[in-house]
Amino acid sequence: MFGMGGPEIALIVGAFVLLFGAKKIPELARGLGKGIREFKDASKEIRENIENSTKE
Repeated sequence: MFGMGGPEIALIVGAFVLLFGAKKIPELARGLGKGIREFKDASKEIRENIENSTKE
């Protein structure tokens, strides 16, 4: 996938730890997860609205 191996991923994770700090990363991950969940819910609602309008 994108030609990335273990060393590249470790470098990226290390950069995140240096930039944000170890305490801030769980908060960022929680916020990202919440955003993804809201996006999924919104897309599901839009899909249902389109399906309902085509049935009518």
